[in-house]
Amino acid sequence: MPSGRVLVMGAGTGACNNLVRSLKAGDAGAYIVGCNDDRFTLKQSSADRLYLTPPVTAAEFESALLRLLDHEKIDLVIPSGDGDVLALSTLRDKLGSRCFLPDAQVIDLCQDKLDLTQFLAARGLPVPATCAVTHLDRVGVIFKQLGRSRPLWCRVRAGSRSLGAAPVNTVRQARAWIRYWEEMRGIPADRFTLSEYLPGRDFMCMSLWRDGQMVLVTTFEKLSYFGGESHPSGTSSLSSLAKTIIDDRLVEISNRAIRAISPEASGAFSIDLKENAEGIPCITEINAGRFFIGMTAFDQVSKHSTSATYVCLALHQPLNLQDAYVTLPDHYVVRDLDTLPGVFSAEALFAGVNPSLADVPSPPAR
Repeated sequence: MPSGRVLVMGAGTGACNNLVRSLKAGDAGAYIVGCNDDRFTLKQSSADRLYLTPPVTAAEFESALLRLLDHEKIDLVIPSGDGDVLALSTLRDKLGSRCFLPDAQVIDLCQDKLDLTQFLAARGLPVPATCAVTHLDRVGVIFKQLGRSRPLWCRVRAGSRSLGAAPVNTVRQARAWIRYWEEMRGIPADRFTLSEYLPGRDFMCMSLWRDGQMVLVTTFEKLSYFGGESHPSGTSSLSSLAKTIIDDRLVEISNRAIRAISPEASGAFSIDLKENAEGIPCITEINAGRFFIGMTAFDQVSKHSTSATYVCLALHQPLNLQDAYVTLPDHYVVRDLDTLPGVFSAEALFAGVNPSLADVPSPPAR
């Protein structure tokens, strides 16, 4: 673990607790400060010192953050969500070397899924065919444009955790779904997209970059989802079970995409990909400036810690990475509410687990 005083935003959430554990695993004496605008969540943090801060959207957030950084002599701020990334990006001139983020225009592009998809498609990257819903009356036209394959995928073009996402088979379903979000959540129709549905395997590619070079990359496959059974799609953006995999296709596609959007890329880029009907991994979104939620739990079995490497890159400290692709295959992370995530090798999954009693022969009758 590199030396440095680190501030973790969103402290107390499961994702940030994973991150803090990962940072401390490399150096038990690491000094980590946590902040959050929710005092109840903040209380759950294992960081060394905790600070209640205003929401990142509040006018007073800037002054509160800068005072905190100066008071604690913080070397680096690590964001936990897209809102944190955007807030830090806005303040980058005042933060200086204390933030390690992609360029502001890159963050803006990646936080609009429609703009990102169109940008990548124009450069030959595999993405789902996608159309903007400019008005509810246009939904029928879009269904014709996207061909006969059903369902289509409907979602909001900004936001995280599958906001407003659902598969739809008919024009009527799509209009009803969008209208519901308009009326209940105040999200207008022109914030939605309709796109080709991707039926294949669901992947994640988490990468770190410095000056246009991919320094570290690791890849995962989602196998099951938090709350998937209660969502129309049967999925969500949060995995309850994921595994490490080796798949050079994911690295190659992600490498091309990041170089396309930022030839001098620096910082963290987390890429979601899903296979289309032909088995080709297509990019569905890129989280610029932050890690995947919960995936730093894999740091405990990785060849190199993603979180520690991130800090080293940000603080310009020496690294000894002989290979950028550091994934150890066939390790699983199991996550659930109110439990620490478990990370197990494929072999360890069976250790200490007895077979089902249904498979044990019944004793002979007396």
